[in-house]
Amino acid sequence: MPITALYAALLAVLLLVLSFRVIFVRMSEKVNLGDGGKPALEQRIRAHGNFAEYTPLCLILIGLAESLHAPSLALHGLGAALLIGRILHGYGISRTPQFIPGRFIGMNLTFLVLLLGAGLNLWLAWPMVK
Repeated sequence: MPITALYAALLAVLLLVLSFRVIFVRMSEKVNLGDGGKPALEQRIRAHGNFAEYTPLCLILIGLAESLHAPSLALHGLGAALLIGRILHGYGISRTPQFIPGRFIGMNLTFLVLLLGAGLNLWLAWPMVK
């Protein structure tokens, strides 16, 4: 599944970026666990957490669609939308002040990937279900 592998690798790099952004604030604010009441740390933790909550299922849907021989263009569309959405959301939520358009567009792209990915898998799998 080379298309899924491509987007999973790119998103893994983004997860590392989000992780290091949390670590750097933890170190500078000397907060070992939780957010320590630090708004900047809370924002970065949520950017990381939101990524970890949504990205795996989106990648699973893309991978399943690829295994069901979905058109490459559809897979790249879903993968690119997910990557762009996660970048925009991560940037938008972790800025001070927050970049609200980035959060809004990023989450809408992520929701679109979930919806279209689910629909594509239903469309591809339905004829095979007996």
